[in-house]
Amino acid sequence: MGRGGLQARPVPSGGLFAKSLRRNLTAHGFLIGAVLCFAVFSWYPMVREFLLAFQKTEDGRTSWVGLDNLVTVVNDPAFWQAWRNTLLFTALALLLGFVVPFAVAIVINEFRHGQGYLRLLVYLPVMLPPVAAVLLFKYLYDPGYGLLNELFRFLHLPEQQWLQDPDTAMLAVVIASTWMNMGGAALIYLAALQGIPGELYEAAELDGAGLFRKIWHVTIPQTRLILSLMLLMQIIATMQVFVEPFLLTGGAGPEGSTTTVVHLIYQYAFNFNNYGAAAALGLLLLVLLAGFSAAYVKLSRADDE
Repeated sequence: MGRGGLQARPVPSGGLFAKSLRRNLTAHGFLIGAVLCFAVFSWYPMVREFLLAFQKTEDGRTSWVGLDNLVTVVNDPAFWQAWRNTLLFTALALLLGFVVPFAVAIVINEFRHGQGYLRLLVYLPVMLPPVAAVLLFKYLYDPGYGLLNELFRFLHLPEQQWLQDPDTAMLAVVIASTWMNMGGAALIYLAALQGIPGELYEAAELDGAGLFRKIWHVTIPQTRLILSLMLLMQIIATMQVFVEPFLLTGGAGPEGSTTTVVHLIYQYAFNFNNYGAAAALGLLLLVLLAGFSAAYVKLSRADDE
C-alpha cells in the first residue's frame, strides 16, 4: 500500500495463544475434568495398590515388607482354589457367553422384519440393575419354590440344589452371568454381520454351501477381528467376576466352589483387614491380564503382517 495506507502489524505469538485458549476454553475445561477423574478414580488407586502390595500396616504404622504379602497369598490354600474356580468360570463363560451371543446375532440377522423389537428384547437384561437380575435368578434357582425345579417336577426329572450343590453352583452362576451380559455382545456381533456384503453369501449359495458352511466360510472370516476383540474383552471381564457369585452364593459357595480371585481379594481386604495381601493378589491378577493382553496385541500384529 502507499505511504498513507495502513500497514498490517504482526500479532504477537502470545496474543495468538491467548486467543486460541479463549476460543477453546470449554474444550480445555472438559479435558481437564476428564483427566482429573481418571487421575483420582483410576490412576491413583492403581499406584496406591502397587505401593500397598509391598507394605504392611500395624498399629497405624506402615512399613515396607518386600514380597512378604505375595508369599502370604501364595501359601494360602484358598489361593489355588480361587484360581481354579476363576479359570473354570472363564472357560464355561466363554463356551456360553461367547458362542450364544454370536448365535443369537446370526438368528436376528436372518429376520427381515421386527429386528428392532428383537434387539430390544435381547438387550433388555443389560438394562436391568445387576443386583435385580441376580436376585431374579436366585428366585429361579430356589430348591423349594424356584421356577426351574417346578419345571423339572412337571417333566418328572430329579430336582436340583442349584446353588447348594458344589457340582452345579458354578454352572448356575455362569448361566446367570451369560443371560445378564450377552445383550451388548449380541448387538456388536449383529452390527458386524450387517456389514458383510450380501454378494458373498450369494456366491456361497451358488457353490452349494448350506447354512453351516456359509457361517464357517463367510460369516466367521468376515467378523474375525470383532470376534478376536470380543474374546479378549470377555476373558478380561470373566477373570474379574465378582457380583454374580457374591450375590448368588455368598461369594465362597458350597465348599468354596464359587470362590474367585476377586472375591478372595475382597475377603483379604474387608474380612481379614489385610490390605497388603489384597493388593498383592490384585497386582498378580493385573500382571496376568496385562501379559495376556500384550500377547494378544503381538499375535494380532503378526497376523496383520
